[in-house]
Amino acid sequence: MLRAEAHDELQTVVMERLRDGEDPWDFMSELPTVDELVVWLLRAEQVREDGERRPTPARDYRVLRQIALDHPPLTRTVWTLLGRLEADTG
Repeated sequence: MLRAEAHDELQTVVMERLRDGEDPWDFMSELPTVDELVVWLLRAEQVREDGERRPTPARDYRVLRQIALDHPPLTRTVWTLLGRLEADTG
């Protein structure tokens, strides 16, 4: 169900950007995949449950790792995102 919601959300973003006259060749590579969006939605849910406090890098790692454990089909995506986060902060 989360994948369907994420797909709908991405389609909405694409349509809005197209209506604004943007060239899809310029923005499609910037958009997350459906699975990436699902991971970020699950992460956001955890942040909300934690009083909306911005997670520390260690907490973020634990939350994302738990998402991978709870949702095995998202494991590869979680580890890819963790690698990007580490590269951005490292």
